[in-house]
Amino acid sequence: MNYTEQLEELQHRVDGAVEDVRQAAAEDHEQLAARVDKNQHDLKSAVQNGQQRLDRAEDQLESKWTQVKADASVKVADLKAKMEQRRKEHDADRATTDANWAEADADAAIDLASWATDNARLAILDALDARAYADELTKLATR
Repeated sequence: MNYTEQLEELQHRVDGAVEDVRQAAAEDHEQLAARVDKNQHDLKSAVQNGQQRLDRAEDQLESKWTQVKADASVKVADLKAKMEQRRKEHDADRATTDANWAEADADAAIDLASWATDNARLAILDALDARAYADELTKLATR
């Protein structure tokens, strides 16, 4: 496995997310709704691609990926429902509260992504160490 390429792809995705957030900060509600729809489609594609890769992985990972997919679907549905609800409500106090909750959700998602990145780093280091150890034992066994 080429972990460097995978991490570079992840970095590319993070850079894209940063640019999206920069652009979205200047958009109105309709533009943001369109951006959310596009990102929802992109997320579904990413989930499908991830599922295809996962199908080739070991069975023990399948339950984790299923949970991530379910969580992502729930999050997207919740986000769309919240956006629709905000369209219907004109109360400034309610809108402020909703904005605070949305910002808290965004903070939590960033924290989760940070944890996932740290977890991926540790998993990759463990995989590299396990492979190096296995290769070392194989060399010793063939002597």
